[in-house]
Amino acid sequence: MPTRDRSHASVESLALLWAARESGVIDALTSTAGTADAVADVADIDPRAASITVEALATMGFIKRVGDEYEITNRALGFLAKRDVRSIGRLPHALDIFSLYTDLPERMATGEVPALPEEWRRNRLGAEDATDESVVRACVTAAVRESPDTTRVLELAGGSGVFAREFLARGYDVTVVDDPKTVDVVRPLLSRAGVNLVAGDPTDPPVTKFDLVFVGDAFEGRDADEASSLVAGAYEALAPGGTAVFVDTLHGRCSTDATTRRAVDSLALGRGDLYDEATVLSWVESAGFGRETVRDVPGTDLQAVVAERAVD
Repeated sequence: MPTRDRSHASVESLALLWAARESGVIDALTSTAGTADAVADVADIDPRAASITVEALATMGFIKRVGDEYEITNRALGFLAKRDVRSIGRLPHALDIFSLYTDLPERMATGEVPALPEEWRRNRLGAEDATDESVVRACVTAAVRESPDTTRVLELAGGSGVFAREFLARGYDVTVVDDPKTVDVVRPLLSRAGVNLVAGDPTDPPVTKFDLVFVGDAFEGRDADEASSLVAGAYEALAPGGTAVFVDTLHGRCSTDATTRRAVDSLALGRGDLYDEATVLSWVESAGFGRETVRDVPGTDLQAVVAERAVD
C-alpha cells in the first residue's frame, strides 16, 4: 500500500541511515561538518565510526566530495526540506518506521502505543506523496469505474492528497476531509491545486451528498472501532445511490509480504490489526450499505471494497 512502500533501500541501508540520523551524523553533515573528523567532533561519536559512516553515505549518494570536504546532495534534501511534503520523499518515514521496529520486542510484551518520532506526520505525508504513480492511477481508475457518472468526489483521511490530485486531473470536483493538523500541513499544496480542503473528523465528516467517497489506506493503523467508524462515516457522506470505495490490503487475499508488513506495522505502532474480507464486509453491512463487493486492484497487491448506498 502507498504508505507502506517505505523505500527501495535494503535493510542494511536503512540501518545505516537510521544510525546516522539518530547519532547526529546527518545533522552534522547538513550543518557545519564537512569531514569525517569534523563529524566525529560535532556528533560526539567514535572517529572510526564517523569515517566509515561518511564514506558509506558518499557511496550511497547522500553526500559528495567537493575539494577537501563533503557536501550533501539532492538525495539528502528529504532530511532537510519539511515545509513542502513533496520534497521529503520516502526515506525519512522509512527511518521513522525502522526506529519503531527496533522496539518491537517491547511493544509485543506491553502492547502499549509508542511515542511517535518528532517529524512523524510530515514524514508520513512525504512518503505517501511519493507513492508510485502507477499505484495511484490504478486505485483511482478502480474507483471511478464503480461510479462512472460521478462528478463530486470526497476523499476521507486524504493525507497528502496524492489520490485527490489524480481525481482532480481527471476533471472531478474533489473534497478532502482530514484532521486539522494534517490539513494545516497539506493546505499550501492542495489549495493551489484546486482541492477543496475541510478540517474535520474523517469518521464523522462534516460534508455530505457526494456521488463517490474514496478512502485509500483505509484500515492501516486503525483499530477495529475506528475502522468501522470510518466506513460508517463514508456512508453518511454519500448521496443516496452513491458509491464508497475503500482501498487496502485484505488479510487472506493479499500477498504474504503485504500481510507481513501489516502485521509488523500493527505490532510496532501498537494499533491496527490484520483485517480479512469478512471482517471488512461486516463493517460495510453494519453501516447500512445495500450492496457490496470486493475486487482486486489491477497491477497492485491491493483490494477495493466497493459499497453502494441504496436510493432512499
